[in-house]
Amino acid sequence: MSIRTIACIAVVLVVVMVAVVTAQLPGDRPAPNPRSTRSVVMARRGMMATSQPLASAAGLQVLREGGNAIDAAVTAAAVLSVVEPTMNGIGGDLFAIVYDAKTKRLTGLNASGRAGRAATPEEFARRGVTKMPEFGPLAVTVPGVVDGWSSLLERHGTITLGRALRPAIEYARDGFPVSEIIAEQWKGEQKRLAADPAAAATFMPDGRAPLPGQVFRNPRLAATLEQVAAGGRDAFYRGPIAAAIAADMRKRQGLLDENDFAEHRSDWVEPISTSYRGYDVFELPFNTQGFVALEMLNILEGFDLAPLGHNSAAYLHLLIEANRIAFADRAAYLADAGAVPSSTMTMLISKDYAAARRKEIQSDRAAASYAPGRPPTGGNRAAPLAFDITATGDTIYLTAADGQGNVISLIQSLYDAFGAGIVAGETGIALQNRGALFTLEKGHPNRIAPGKRPFHTLVPAMVMKDGRPWLSFGVMGGDMQPQGHVQVLLNLIEFHMNIQEAGEAARYRVTASGVALESAIGADTRAGLTTRGHNVRNGFGMWGGFQGILIDPRTGVLMGGSDPRKDGLAIGY
Repeated sequence: MSIRTIACIAVVLVVVMVAVVTAQLPGDRPAPNPRSTRSVVMARRGMMATSQPLASAAGLQVLREGGNAIDAAVTAAAVLSVVEPTMNGIGGDLFAIVYDAKTKRLTGLNASGRAGRAATPEEFARRGVTKMPEFGPLAVTVPGVVDGWSSLLERHGTITLGRALRPAIEYARDGFPVSEIIAEQWKGEQKRLAADPAAAATFMPDGRAPLPGQVFRNPRLAATLEQVAAGGRDAFYRGPIAAAIAADMRKRQGLLDENDFAEHRSDWVEPISTSYRGYDVFELPFNTQGFVALEMLNILEGFDLAPLGHNSAAYLHLLIEANRIAFADRAAYLADAGAVPSSTMTMLISKDYAAARRKEIQSDRAAASYAPGRPPTGGNRAAPLAFDITATGDTIYLTAADGQGNVISLIQSLYDAFGAGIVAGETGIALQNRGALFTLEKGHPNRIAPGKRPFHTLVPAMVMKDGRPWLSFGVMGGDMQPQGHVQVLLNLIEFHMNIQEAGEAARYRVTASGVALESAIGADTRAGLTTRGHNVRNGFGMWGGFQGILIDPRTGVLMGGSDPRKDGLAIGY
């Protein structure tokens, strides 16, 4: 037999083998999709997915030592507050959704802080401030992270806060090598850090941001974390840390004092939800933008999306228009839950409301604008906001699941990189600038007031199927979050992607200036959207970052995905 004949037979055999391998019977999983750069991580006893490998490893270690998903998540979140200081820290806020395997209940935690008692519209007017400042002491609200960690462990954990903080303390004291993406983010904030002596001393000890691979230490933060580990959450809110931050605020003519810290509390809340093609999607209520994702899903459920093709112009046009409608409602109504009637939330996430808003979408062209919905109590539509609703901050998201069935979806942030751009004295704490998302506009529910929570971008998500957790996930990045949630979910449900593919697939982002498209979205789609009247532009570094865990309903296998847009890692055992 000739070599040529043997080669021909070999080619035929390879073709047959590929056909056999790729042929699927009904119910089989799809073949691997070349759109993903990583394989799905699979495990049975525990899974962590975070935006930084050191945090994932710390959480996994807790799981391996017998801790549950909540223990692991708090441990990983604490590590992230040290090793990813550009995006989060103990000077920020936290939200979480927890599924408790014993009670089979889903609960939400709102660990966001409030404005100080001195933060009145009149005080801003007295100072001649007519628009909420984005940075500086007037943008600082009470940090909620530490109380959030404590609340999670108190209700659902099995380890102490001191044990959870141990790896974070070690990284702050002994140092960690700065990863490439975080180093680049850090470098971009040098000018702002240099403007504050305490921030420069803490985060630029050599007069510049650390380089990739450089070992960075934050001994001041290590000492602060050690106080929390020894004294619990009260060390932060009623002890020397609160006193130090309040003293720093007084020096800067800020609006927080010791009483604002002493009065802080997290709140356990009921998640809000909607169904989408048999899946129950859960988000958190006001003051978060979770309703935006639910409203979008309700609107989109009335369209036959899959035949349009993934990321086609026709497909993205519908998503973008639904997004714009929900953002109009967000601008009008998103505020502290106590400032908005509960009937408004009920309206915004109802199927009937979505059906009415769906009729406003035209398939062949983009609307010039969308008005917010009419209040359910009657009367005129709410007036559009005068201030820019684009929320561009970034954050960290993580999720954990254990072999007992506990699942947690957790997000925490300083809002902008290094928050308000100031560090509180010798504490090593960068303070958040969430107050920037208040408005001074009279009559708006999000107008700043003492003890009030601001419009908040942070939104963890969880999806249930037949009463059991199916997916825990998030997409970080300011107002990218709810629109990212929808895109990932549709990737999974409509286009049957696996968890890694769903998080990696190219995204769009609605912004105040138009629609940004990731580079992998092709020219035909761009042209089709432009023809429909969308202002299409490119975007770089504005896609947030995805982490997710999907639980196979047939086998219970934990499937982890992590976004290559970040330094993230999904890991299990």
